[in-house]
Amino acid sequence: MTAGSDRPLSDTPLTDRPLVDTSRPHPARVYDWLLGGKDNYPVDQQVGEKLPPEARANAARNRAFMHRAAAWLARNGVDQFLDVGTGIPTAPNLHQVVQTITPTARVVYADNDPIVLRHAEALLISSPEGATDYIHADVREPELILDRARELLDFERPVALSLIALMHFLPDDQDPYGITRTLVDALPSGSCLALSHGTADQHPELEDETRTAYRKGAISLRMRTREEVEPFFDGLDLVAPGLVTATEWYQDGPAPEKERSGFYVGVARKR
Repeated sequence: MTAGSDRPLSDTPLTDRPLVDTSRPHPARVYDWLLGGKDNYPVDQQVGEKLPPEARANAARNRAFMHRAAAWLARNGVDQFLDVGTGIPTAPNLHQVVQTITPTARVVYADNDPIVLRHAEALLISSPEGATDYIHADVREPELILDRARELLDFERPVALSLIALMHFLPDDQDPYGITRTLVDALPSGSCLALSHGTADQHPELEDETRTAYRKGAISLRMRTREEVEPFFDGLDLVAPGLVTATEWYQDGPAPEKERSGFYVGVARKR
């Protein structure tokens, strides 16, 4: 279903769907390019090609964290997920990870890129027992996202909020901490926040190159230090191993190879 509509997404006329602006790069499409995807345009590729070569490996490490965190949450009883800043579908998507473990899981995706909307049918192919929905909305519209998410998710039971590789695209004057707090405050006790955030702490020599590449593409980028990422988890209980880099976060199975990372990540539970 599309935002602001009771019609299934597949029944929404193409004329009612926002146009993709191929003259400007978009973070979701740059990320798709970094992951080796094909759903991007020359303007996105130009940004990606100006990024340090390490950016591709960092994107893959971040994606692997998402898979590990989502699977751990599903194995520990969470069966509702709100994924904001979904990005272009890259299998396995979050619903594929969690519904493999909990077939009845419900997943709501939200993103503001029209190309994600065009691919949203792939996000809506749920397991027969579960359900998925897609909201075309911006994280800077948290109340809209929450209102729509309530149509599928039961906010009387725990929900996992996923903010993966998203908040570093919000500068300080757009109140990324306040937006996160609005989303988290709407969730019941026992809910969880899974977040990853870009940083230059382990790649200080690449910071200027990264910032310049995004700035030339007119994309805001606010990489943050560990101390600046910590407040996203204020009032929540971080689960082990706490706030760490992407390759340091795991719960069971073989440990990922420890490498330098361009992301801080964490999973925390609401009391």
